[in-house]
Amino acid sequence: MTRNKRGNYPYAFLIPALAIFGILFLAPTLTGFYYSLTDWNINKKGINFIGLQNFRELFADHKLIAAFWHTIVYSISVTVLRNLAGLALALMLNESLKLKNLFRTVFFLPYVISPIVIGYLFTAIYNPGHGLINVALRAIGLGALAGDWLNDPALALASTIMVDVWRTSGFAMVIYLAGLQAIPVELYESASIDGSRYWTTFGRIVFPLIAPSLTINLVLSLIGTMKVFVMILVLTNGGPGYTTEVLNTYIMSAFSLGLYGQGTAANILLIAVIMLICFPVLTFLQKREVAL
Repeated sequence: MTRNKRGNYPYAFLIPALAIFGILFLAPTLTGFYYSLTDWNINKKGINFIGLQNFRELFADHKLIAAFWHTIVYSISVTVLRNLAGLALALMLNESLKLKNLFRTVFFLPYVISPIVIGYLFTAIYNPGHGLINVALRAIGLGALAGDWLNDPALALASTIMVDVWRTSGFAMVIYLAGLQAIPVELYESASIDGSRYWTTFGRIVFPLIAPSLTINLVLSLIGTMKVFVMILVLTNGGPGYTTEVLNTYIMSAFSLGLYGQGTAANILLIAVIMLICFPVLTFLQKREVAL
């Protein structure tokens, strides 16, 4: 075998992966982009090219604008709260606790349960009549705080956010734990000898060294929450009214009505929003890792 053939030999192993990527991702994406520029819908036999008409209609749709802002609020809120809770749990369970392995399992368990199951579980917990939250509030004399958590427009979005925070904090905890356990013990010992307090050690040693874990958690959380669908569908189905409508439930509604071209255009818009938000965040966080 010549040197040139030996040098190109490893690239041959990329061909199956590239073929799968092209067939299952690239081709459907390009096809979807084409159909977003057509009037494809259930009421027409043919498919006609109409350019950017679908996108112009989307930007003029108040329901889509509401869904967009709900998605942004949901994504930012869940990302911030999930990472704060995950980091707090990781710091706690990184200490020498007797039952720390049990606690790690308990906190991570909600993440591996199906979101559909969790959605139905919290539908019962949020029940305004006999749900666990309202029953507990009434039992301790705070019945005035009991509410219709999923049907009150002022509470519905916040209620769905808290469910997702509870479900995913364990995943963030695991990633932070991996970062914490990679920090050499000698650094903690040196800080202790120097008389450094806990929060000083955290700010000057721990936090800079877990920057990669923070990057992973933030980016994965932003991508996942901007694509939220199942949790909203099960808990509120976008209601009451449109107060919890997000981009994916809007897309589902469009496809349910047979507006395939418009639904595909909304899906392309969602992809663009995710890229426009996540790539700058990823670039900023990676530069910050180098600076730290």
